[in-house]
Amino acid sequence: MRTGLFLPNAVPGTTGRQLLDWATAAEQRGFDSLGVIDRVVYDSYEPLVALSLAAAVTERVELVTNLLISPLRNAGILAKQADSLDRASSGRLTLGLGVGLRDDDFTACDVDMHVRGAKLDQHMRQLAGQRLLVGGEAKHAARRLATGGDGWTMMIGGPADFAAGVATVENAWDEAGRAGRPRLMALFYAALGDDAETLARTAVRSYYSWLGPEICEAIVASVATTPDAVRAYLAAFEAAGATDVLIAPCSNDLTQLELLADAALRTPALV
Repeated sequence: MRTGLFLPNAVPGTTGRQLLDWATAAEQRGFDSLGVIDRVVYDSYEPLVALSLAAAVTERVELVTNLLISPLRNAGILAKQADSLDRASSGRLTLGLGVGLRDDDFTACDVDMHVRGAKLDQHMRQLAGQRLLVGGEAKHAARRLATGGDGWTMMIGGPADFAAGVATVENAWDEAGRAGRPRLMALFYAALGDDAETLARTAVRSYYSWLGPEICEAIVASVATTPDAVRAYLAAFEAAGATDVLIAPCSNDLTQLELLADAALRTPALV
């Protein structure tokens, strides 16, 4: 199983310098991939811009959008941007695509939310030359993967939810007669150190408060706040069938990257 790390592109207040430092340090510590989250009406960096910064200071790590809300974008421009970044990074881009849920993002982009599913289908056809992961509920991803895409990524949920989704996706994959096996990506949030619980509450409540207090607090409770919890999540997702797991930080402090690397990876810190 491959282990990746999100850039803090959606952690409020993150600087460009921090994005560069995170990308460099993540590659040096041995993470397999760098992920980014997509939002419009939020204090965040646009995903392909953030990954372009990362591409400039790395040579090995995979660059993953998890997720990019493709219906907010023009299909032709998105295809050009993706091809440009993939070429500039020597073929390291993987596009995880989703329909999006926030109506304020769609309002800001003057896009009708009601057509987002059809637009995602169109974009998948137009981006067929790229490595593509489909995000969202497994049942919807499974339908799309019957005709294209390389696999599924689950945004929110635990290992049991992931295992159920894996079964749905793999059954649809087999029924469609697709060759090989789908790529299966999971993620979880983590905050380590003396102030881990405070970081977890602050980050999750800032980003997910729109879901309401019950769901938001459930996500807060799911954050891994000890090294053992990080390792337990990685083991559980691997047992559930994950080919990839990305860890989402709750802080842009580079110390968090080092703590997460110590917990998640077998490679020692560079001296």
